[in-house]
Order: sequence, then structure tokens, then C-alpha cells
Amino acid sequence: MNNPAAAIEILYEDGPCLAVAKPAGLLTQAPPGIDSLETRIKAFYKAREAKTGNVYLGVPHRLDRAASGAMVFARHVRAARRISEQFEARTVRKIYWALVSGTGLPQQDTWRDFVRKIPDQPRAEIVPAEQAEAREAVLHYRVLGASDTWTWLEIELETGRMHQVRLQSASRGWPVLGDAHYGPTTAFGVPYADERLRAIALHARRLDFRHPMTHIDVSVTAPLPVEWSTLDERFSDQATAAP
Repeated sequence: MNNPAAAIEILYEDGPCLAVAKPAGLLTQAPPGIDSLETRIKAFYKAREAKTGNVYLGVPHRLDRAASGAMVFARHVRAARRISEQFEARTVRKIYWALVSGTGLPQQDTWRDFVRKIPDQPRAEIVPAEQAEAREAVLHYRVLGASDTWTWLEIELETGRMHQVRLQSASRGWPVLGDAHYGPTTAFGVPYADERLRAIALHARRLDFRHPMTHIDVSVTAPLPVEWSTLDERFSDQATAAP
């Protein structure tokens, strides 16, 4: 990596706490030799601080490869543990924006399901509550805008299950734009030949958490990727005006 500083977008940095904007199509973590956000952040710190040894980076949560948005990391073990505890206790507020195919959704609603990961597949499914490995998935949404073919949702995740937003919305007939995993899908973003690089219209817009060392409340907002702002002029105007 010739210029690691250009490979990450820092949203917040204070002591051992770092928040960045993950681009769509990039893994959060990966085995050695494969590009990932973790690798890029470590390379950034190694270059900036002229380190010759290993760089520690705590990764307390994940984002799907195809999704974009705000993520928080830690520079030492104690900070990583404290941030992880906030996610486990559900005290981190997670706000997502999603564009889903179709219209006619109620203005706001709560979705409750039980889900599980499908064995040996990179997918999840909705199952009866009594089924083995079933875990409750809860989110709350409100409609921010719409076109003739898609609806723009602001989603607050109460839980954090595998592919939760993607699965819950698609199961109700409103799949996230670009999401071939849970389609039928509407095209979104650049149609890369390598499907692993393709984006879906799911963006971790905001994270609210407590600084692991100072205990100060922190709120970080990730700007929208270019794929969103080029959808059409009407959406661009609405998104610019949104908080």
C-alpha cells in the first residue's frame, strides 16, 4: 500500500478510540494477504507512527462486505474490551440508512423475527422461535423518503444479527437495492464483474457510544457513498437535508 493514509476515512480519533467510514465492497477483517479495513487501518498507523513491529487493533463489531458506513475500533486491549461490552449490553445506538425496492411501507414500524445462520452458507433465514439456534432480531424504522420504485428507510437496530436488515426487509417483500443474496434485486452502484466488490444500499449512518477511557458520549456520522448521491436528483436533495 503506497499511501495508507488515503485508504481510510477517519470520522473520529481520540486516544485509543478510532471511528472510520468503511467503503462498500471491503471486508472488515480478512486472512493475511487479503485486503480489509483492518489491514488498511493497521497500515495507516504503521506508516504514521513509523512502527516496525505489529500494530494492535481491536475490532469490536463488523459490517457486511457489501455495506458501507461508520465503524469504531480500539488501539489497545482495555479499550477494545470496554467497547465490546457496550455492543453486548446494547448501549451502542446504531442508525442505518437503507434503500429498499418497492413502495407502500407504513411510515414507521417495528420488525420482530427469529433468525439463524444457515449452516455452511453465508446466509441467514427467518425461523420459528422454538427452532434450535433461533435468535431474536428486532429493528425499528421510519420512512425518510421515496421514489416511484424504492423507499428510503432510517433504521435503528435493537439487535445485531447476521444480515439482519437485509433479511428482515427482504422477507417482507422490500429487499435492499443491489442485494442479490436476498433478492429479487434492483441494480445499485457500479456493476463490477467481481460480485464481491458490488455495493448494496445499506449504510451505517451513525454510531452513538461512550468513549472507553474518558466515558464521554460520542456520536459519529458517516457521509453517504457516491452511489447514493447519484441515484437521482430528488434523493440527492433529500439526503443533503437529512440530519
